[in-house]
Amino acid sequence: MQHQQQHQGRSSLQDCLSTSNPQSRQTIIKGEIIIVQSDKKSGSGRSASVWIYSCTEVDPKTGKGKLSEQAYLKCGKTKTIRGERTRTYNVKFHVEPNFGTPGALVIRNPKNNSFFLKYAALQIQNSQIIQFDCYSWIYSFKMTKNFDRIFFSNTKYLPSQTPQALIKLRKEELSSLRGNGSGERKEWERIYDYDYYNDLGDPDKGAEHKRPVLGGSASLPYPRRGRTGRPPSNADPLTESRPCTTNLDIYVPPDERVSPKKKSEFISNSIQGALHFLILEGKGSKHIESFDEIDAMFSANESLVIEGSLKEKLKAMVPDEFYKTHAIKKTLKFPLPQIIAENEFAWKDDEEFGRQMLAGVNPARIQSLEVFPPQSKYGAVSSIKTSHIEHNLDGMTVAQAMNNWRILILDHHDYLMPFLSRINTNDVCIYASRTLLFLKSDSTLRPLAIELSLPGSGGDEINQVLVPASQGEAAALWHYAKAHVAVNDSVYHQLVSHWLHTHAVVEPFIIASRRQLSVMHPIHWLLDPHFKDTMHANALARSKLINSGGIFEKILFSAEISMQLSAELYKEWRFDEQALPADLLKRGMAYEDPDPENPTGIQLLFQDYPYGSDGLEIWTAIQAWVTDFCMLFYTDEASVRSDEELQAWWSEIRNVGHGDKRNETWWYRMTSRKDLIQGLTTLIWIASALHASVNFGQYAFNGYPLNRTTLCRRFIPQEGTIEYAEFLRDPDKYYLNMLPERAEMILGISLAEVLSQHTSDEVYLGQRLSSLPIKNEEVGQKFEKFNRELRNIEKRIEDKNADANLKNRQGCAKMPYMLLYPGTSNVESKGGIMRKGIPNSISI
Repeated sequence: MQHQQQHQGRSSLQDCLSTSNPQSRQTIIKGEIIIVQSDKKSGSGRSASVWIYSCTEVDPKTGKGKLSEQAYLKCGKTKTIRGERTRTYNVKFHVEPNFGTPGALVIRNPKNNSFFLKYAALQIQNSQIIQFDCYSWIYSFKMTKNFDRIFFSNTKYLPSQTPQALIKLRKEELSSLRGNGSGERKEWERIYDYDYYNDLGDPDKGAEHKRPVLGGSASLPYPRRGRTGRPPSNADPLTESRPCTTNLDIYVPPDERVSPKKKSEFISNSIQGALHFLILEGKGSKHIESFDEIDAMFSANESLVIEGSLKEKLKAMVPDEFYKTHAIKKTLKFPLPQIIAENEFAWKDDEEFGRQMLAGVNPARIQSLEVFPPQSKYGAVSSIKTSHIEHNLDGMTVAQAMNNWRILILDHHDYLMPFLSRINTNDVCIYASRTLLFLKSDSTLRPLAIELSLPGSGGDEINQVLVPASQGEAAALWHYAKAHVAVNDSVYHQLVSHWLHTHAVVEPFIIASRRQLSVMHPIHWLLDPHFKDTMHANALARSKLINSGGIFEKILFSAEISMQLSAELYKEWRFDEQALPADLLKRGMAYEDPDPENPTGIQLLFQDYPYGSDGLEIWTAIQAWVTDFCMLFYTDEASVRSDEELQAWWSEIRNVGHGDKRNETWWYRMTSRKDLIQGLTTLIWIASALHASVNFGQYAFNGYPLNRTTLCRRFIPQEGTIEYAEFLRDPDKYYLNMLPERAEMILGISLAEVLSQHTSDEVYLGQRLSSLPIKNEEVGQKFEKFNRELRNIEKRIEDKNADANLKNRQGCAKMPYMLLYPGTSNVESKGGIMRKGIPNSISI
């Protein structure tokens, strides 16, 4: 099917060429085309053929815009700016006198290499410039089955407003991007199609590497991923075979790949992480013996020479081409995580324990307690009693505190209970947990009680409740209980808050956008920066992170059932509840505000909730920008309903991309501008701010394993047992034996270090690589308004962090909350672990 579409594309161009009359070409349109030569594999574009189509004059024989004479790229000029090497070609297009205004550019690469086309511009009468933002790889004409690439100018049109000369070209280009569900995808193919998560297992390596298919069933529903079409494995026809590669070249459509510069930085960061792992994993025994051993993993300036066995081990872990071509920082130890940079004991503090639920790396799980004692969805009642907590409510009764919304809960109970019997067979000791906290008058949180639960016989639960203590055995046991809660929260953060709720749920939106929204569509232009690099990041995650034997299975207590746990929690996912105001309302962290002037429609339960406070400012700015943009193109509700591309896009997201949720009634109907604005705002929020809030603080908080680790190897000791006697002899040793083994711990730190790094080519919220569309000058004005508001938010965040009355902004760790600091004013990023800045997209 695809080859037929491509062949039709070639024939139509040849038809246009055959109808031209050379004698009538009397007018010249001058153009400039810019090619980026970013690495050794990038071609120069020399000898490529180019044409332009008119968008105002139709060729009656083809039904498309009139076509120019063929031109060629030759004699380009090379220059390097800020490390980017470009080649600029000046081109002359010969056209008929009545050619009209150019609207599309066609390019053909006759050579066997590929090159990256960045930009083109055409100068027409009255010095008007027609711009083309391309940002795309151009592969050999032979590889693409004789299919030329077409690019449309930056002017954007709804389908019904498309100039007659471009209608057929618009439909042909969009059709060429859709796969038909067959064939293995090749590097050069720009094909977007869906598949289940059937590529996580590797049964050909053994039965222990078999993993269930996620998606397409009621028991294991999941969002769809981009299809690669690799053949099935030999051992299991339902599982796709794994790529035999270590060089990160897993298939994604070419325009979804990270830039060579970003790829280079990511590889260098990963090599550095591997180096840290090798250095520190070999220092000491299998188990951590002392707190000093953990602290010794971190330092600012020590370095070493990479030689001998260390060099050989590193070369064995890293592909040879990467080892030779990427600079390696020879830092001996991990940098100091910020949680201990100002106060080395902050991680022990009860108030800091609570503060991280509001301003840490997983700040959207905490909620108001609705019923005391807490109850599970299965009807089981918690063992936490009034006597456990009432003495810590600042003189209130439990009823009074509940009526005033002063008791909060971090709940990791219901979803974990059904899995614990399987999890705890893997040499780990995991509870389901409930943590109750009291909202004090200064808005800090005081932990009240922790309930730790295990499955018992006959469906009963075995519960124990621990309460805060500051001295003796009780203080040590309380500390152990907090560690178990942190482990629950860390794994939920990785599998759900981070991977599922950002990476996985966004990918179907990207695929549907490419398949159903023409690049000429204004909504495609609006969303495009928020999709940058996400499919490639997800493909790499399926290859190295969430696959059988991958990093998650090595460091998370959920091990080989990690992704099944993620699928179980996808059952609860609702796109509409990922809108920040809806999320805050659902969790009881905000209430409805009747004030019509409030754009969010809600008020926070308390203002010193850093994630909620900063998040609502970002949400409001995004919503205002999306509203301004949509109102420029959609004049009424009918214009939304009649947009055939938009309707096909939304239908495909619901029925295919998130097909396991197709029958849910909460989906926006997409019949009004309100639906459109709400849906787009939510999508942009997820891809930018939500992802930033749960990703870029990972090293600051998770990098220090005593603050947050991802598994425990000992249960809380019970009186009268051998374990309790061990605990009494040496509480510190018992605690250290609870922690992951040395290799697991260091691997977790290395992962947090890699994932927390911004790259130097990051594009932040309120910034754009591409030009603004020139059809409507108001778009540029509205975008500049968005940019200014984000810069103003930066100043307000700095002011809030400096306000001593807002105690949750810094806490005893003296860590200002910056995870939702936009970074819009950062125009020359140097990358690294910055713990601030909201990239436009899920790019790592």
